[in-house]
Amino acid sequence: MLKTFKKGGIHVPEYKLTAEKPIVDIPAPREVVVTFSQHIGAMAVCDVKPGDHVVKGQIIAKANGVVSANIHTPISGKVKTIGKWKTAFGYPCDTVTIVASDEDVQYDAEHGFEPRTEEEIKALTPEDIKEIVADAGVVGLGGATFPTKVKLCPPPGMHADILIINGAECEPFLTNDHALMLACPDEIIEGVKYIMRATGVNRAVIGVEDNKRDAICNLEKHLEGESGISVMPLKTKYPQGGEKQLIKAVTGKEVPNGALPISVGAIVQNVGTAYAIYRAVKLREPLISRILTVSGKHVQSPGNFRVFLGTPLKTVIEAAGGIPEDTGKIILGGPMMGKAIVSIDAPTIKGVSGVVLIPEDEARRTQENPCIRCGACVEACPMGLEPYMLMPLTENGEWEMLNEHGVRNCIECGCCAYSCPSNRPLLDFIRLGKFKVNEMMRKKS
Repeated sequence: MLKTFKKGGIHVPEYKLTAEKPIVDIPAPREVVVTFSQHIGAMAVCDVKPGDHVVKGQIIAKANGVVSANIHTPISGKVKTIGKWKTAFGYPCDTVTIVASDEDVQYDAEHGFEPRTEEEIKALTPEDIKEIVADAGVVGLGGATFPTKVKLCPPPGMHADILIINGAECEPFLTNDHALMLACPDEIIEGVKYIMRATGVNRAVIGVEDNKRDAICNLEKHLEGESGISVMPLKTKYPQGGEKQLIKAVTGKEVPNGALPISVGAIVQNVGTAYAIYRAVKLREPLISRILTVSGKHVQSPGNFRVFLGTPLKTVIEAAGGIPEDTGKIILGGPMMGKAIVSIDAPTIKGVSGVVLIPEDEARRTQENPCIRCGACVEACPMGLEPYMLMPLTENGEWEMLNEHGVRNCIECGCCAYSCPSNRPLLDFIRLGKFKVNEMMRKKS
């Protein structure tokens, strides 16, 4: 019997239109806009000035504190400007614009990163690997963008006994992790080994939903003869890829509300993150590109693409055939947890796992009706919350009561809104309430 989490969850139509599409490389643009906030935590601090010449992979903004990450240039070129640029969601963000000359393009074509030898890799200590990961600006590529080094350094007195690699990819439409598991199993496995060395963990499990049988078989084939690493097929159920839900499915342990995975001896990393760690340790390559899915029911050529960070979203969408005429909404991420964007001129950042183009007839909100107290949202919530209550508390500004009812434990999966027969925008209000409560708690601390 396939394992899964027990509390809540839903089954949604998959629309994995790009499940069999190989990864296609999008060439590096001649001009990139690189933002300094591509991670959870403090914005990185600019380390270049206009007129400077930078080389591909060079740090252009340094991590600012423990929960922050370095930012690197994906191309060689000259720093054109440093200033504000609107993100895909319309918020201003500090950025640097870099322009490549013909000579820079030629240089990048002829010069790559120098891989470490096997002897050099064997000589690395756990602390060396952690520092390499930090220097490379690696963050969680499942969407959360939490600086990876922090996860590799458990708090004093805590120790991990299992590493869980998240290959669930339960969002409809998204297949970038699926494509990566098919194309680069050896690299993912090497990345897993580096994480195990860094954390002292002797057991690793790669959790993959059963709707990706080819990926499961591919990983198992490449793990033959390996010890300590295994693949666990999981029941296809949303949100299987949620960190706490994945831990419950794999280990049977439940992470208490407000606690971290390390509290039950687990560290969770996405397959894309393991791959990025491989490239950082083996190839000396910082996180300057990522794989993402561009999809939608009417997209001409949906696919999985390797994209250099700083590439305009417009360029990424054009690689899939452009915007269909009937598009009503463009979402970064998947349709369940993603958010609609206001600009396709914004640059690609580390946290963009996908771009989904929604047709107009599906993008419009349906008529909202009064809550009928059916309890469907409560039954669907994987965190055991009461969404029907959290929404009116937010509407009425009852921040203290919202906090008491656990709004900060919401993982924003959207199960509540999806299951509501009255079409109430539960998640929208809960997100707002969660933001307000977090703001209130910061002021109190």
